[in-house]
Amino acid sequence: MKKHILALVFALLPCIALAAPSNYPLEKANVDLRDKAALQDGLRTFVNFCMGCHSAQYQRYERVATDLGIPEEVMMENVVFTDGTLIGEHMRIGMRERDAKQFFGAAPPDLTMVARVRGEDWLYTYMKTFYEDQSRPFGANNLVFPNVGMPNVLAELQGRVVMGCAPVEVRDGRKVQRDPLTGDALKEEQCDVLTVVEEGAMSAEEFDTTVRNLVSFLAYSADPIKLERHRIGIYVLLYLAFLFVFAYLLKREYWRDVH
Repeated sequence: MKKHILALVFALLPCIALAAPSNYPLEKANVDLRDKAALQDGLRTFVNFCMGCHSAQYQRYERVATDLGIPEEVMMENVVFTDGTLIGEHMRIGMRERDAKQFFGAAPPDLTMVARVRGEDWLYTYMKTFYEDQSRPFGANNLVFPNVGMPNVLAELQGRVVMGCAPVEVRDGRKVQRDPLTGDALKEEQCDVLTVVEEGAMSAEEFDTTVRNLVSFLAYSADPIKLERHRIGIYVLLYLAFLFVFAYLLKREYWRDVH
């Protein structure tokens, strides 16, 4: 029995090593689920750039259209591309799982819950830190997820990105460290600096907004009732606070004769 357990542990070690998170600092996504325009833009990006391989099978087109304020006919015409798909169906892709395994070696994961699994900041930074790496099967690598097994699907928007070395300011948290004599910012050589060497269809600011909106949609997809839950939670807390006053007065009335 022990031999079987040891064999299983050693068999899983490569998977654990590949899944190990990097120490690359994450940027804040600053997602606002109340911004429906951002969510709509994120849905458009998801459908056009992600849904060729990744599904969101725990979401329904109808639910997304209702929550994001999209008319049904607009949803069917601009978001649903699979022939014969109805508005009430789940957001599945046409690629079969066995075909995906044959094409990519493993089926691309469903992204409905990815924002809960990975976190919004992780997703935001991950989508912004792809760079060219011809040693990888799809010609791309990632600083947040080293040796990732997917291409940079947003490359045409972001542009051609390469990684190299460059002097960067030495910081202690957000504070820039300075030379005590000259007052100049101290710099050190850093070799995970990404540089856009060929512009894409978007400027850096536009690309940041597109990625943030994509992450916003994925955050909504992972928890569609988050805002409603928070709204109800406020009413529940107010009710409990109101009830506490009467419970306390009742307690005083019961214990008055005891003292």
